[in-house]
Amino acid sequence: MNLSKEMLIAVLMGGPGAEKDVSMASGKAVLKALKEKGFKAVGVEVSDLEPELPEGTDLAFNVIHGTFGEDGDLQRYLEGLGIRYTGAGVRSSEVAFDKNLSKECFLEHGVPTPGSEIVDCSGGVGLPEMKVPFVVKPPREGSSVGIRVVKEEGEAREAMEHAAKFSHDLLVEEFVEGRELTVGVLNGEVFPIVEIAPPEGDWYDMETKYPWLSGKEVGSQYTCPADLTPEETSVVQTAAKKAHDALGIEVYSRVDVVLTSFGSPYVLEANTIPGMTETSLLPMGAAEAGYSFGDLCVKIAELSLAARP
Repeated sequence: MNLSKEMLIAVLMGGPGAEKDVSMASGKAVLKALKEKGFKAVGVEVSDLEPELPEGTDLAFNVIHGTFGEDGDLQRYLEGLGIRYTGAGVRSSEVAFDKNLSKECFLEHGVPTPGSEIVDCSGGVGLPEMKVPFVVKPPREGSSVGIRVVKEEGEAREAMEHAAKFSHDLLVEEFVEGRELTVGVLNGEVFPIVEIAPPEGDWYDMETKYPWLSGKEVGSQYTCPADLTPEETSVVQTAAKKAHDALGIEVYSRVDVVLTSFGSPYVLEANTIPGMTETSLLPMGAAEAGYSFGDLCVKIAELSLAARP
């Protein structure tokens, strides 16, 4: 099925997760862009697990970040309704969203990624065997929710207890020092790299990603294309594409990578529903590759329809 301007596109935004406000911003931007391109698009604010879509919806443009939108549940619900949707499918969404499953997949396919262990806190919060510094991550939360960087032994228990509020099977990952980079992938095309520079003394968490949510005056700064050598650019883009392919992600993603001072890339995760405002990181890389924001939204819709004939 080809995308036409006679089709009704429902832009799904909001959601029941912690990233609702960010999703609303993404959804409004996508809705505006599609309308400006002449498409019949309507916004649908999702607040529960069985959202009602307008009658006659031909395509659901999913911009719900994190829980429900990115974990495969919304995709499964839409398939049950017989409605096509944008982006990754059920299984690839599940695997990409679950950091423990992603880690298994990366290791199986030889994707460079930090060393890790899983700590089961179902019978009480324990400590990892790994020595500091490390990062504690709830496996099924988006946008750095619940994540703590531990650089001193005395910080470990509080970090584990905090993360255990979100999940019992915590991923503990080696802390890799290096440049924070992110790479968009669209239908096999790898976009120019974006470098992320959190405020000095901070790391890239919810507050530095979205200072407007927390009232902070200064957020992270971004550079695209990142100031890398051709060799560094190649190894980072290759690692990002390998991660995207290993997870079996359909249509598009944004892959987060750390590049060490020795030139070694380490993939952290792949985001299947990355931020989609005109100043978000996937559109930033896409713009450098020659896609306007509106063109990017239309391309995602076209590719998604082609992936689900």
